[in-house]
Amino acid sequence: MLNIVIFGAPGSGKGTQSERIVAEYGINHISTGDVLRAEIKNDTELGKTAKGFIDQGQLIPDELMIDILASVLDGFEGSKGVIFDGFPRTIAQAEALKKMLAERGQEVTLMVDLEVPEDELMTRLIKRGKESGRADDNEETIKKRLDVYHKQTAPLIDWYKKEKKHCHINGLGTLENIFGDIRKAVDGVKSV
Repeated sequence: MLNIVIFGAPGSGKGTQSERIVAEYGINHISTGDVLRAEIKNDTELGKTAKGFIDQGQLIPDELMIDILASVLDGFEGSKGVIFDGFPRTIAQAEALKKMLAERGQEVTLMVDLEVPEDELMTRLIKRGKESGRADDNEETIKKRLDVYHKQTAPLIDWYKKEKKHCHINGLGTLENIFGDIRKAVDGVKSV
């Protein structure tokens, strides 16, 4: 099984690179953002709860996310692996993901860390908001999301380094060059 955590600040290119990884390696994609947006669009109870957190620029409670991920993961039959896009975002979530995967005889293979300077992230997210109409891509909410990222999510880099799963990728440059670096990293762990 090839289980990849794709990591980076909002706007770092996680979704774009996830699509390329899925196409290249034939693994499934779990985007917590997409899962949550679908719940919100369908106006489910989970969606209503999640919307309250998202509108405030806050993270979804861990127990809720692990339950969602376990359900989605268990729905993939004959899977070659999964890319986790947007999860984990805290050390507690990383520990919960490790436990949930271990219960299924699996583990995270690699954490791909897309690093992009903050001014570039702001430019990308404001542009994305104008193009997609995403309500959470406005300057005030973006600043809150980046602040949450730096305080709560960035410590995962050291956590995955200790797990010997971390791989730093420069998130600036052409999509092809960035993906080339990701492919080298994934192929390197696949051949081990």
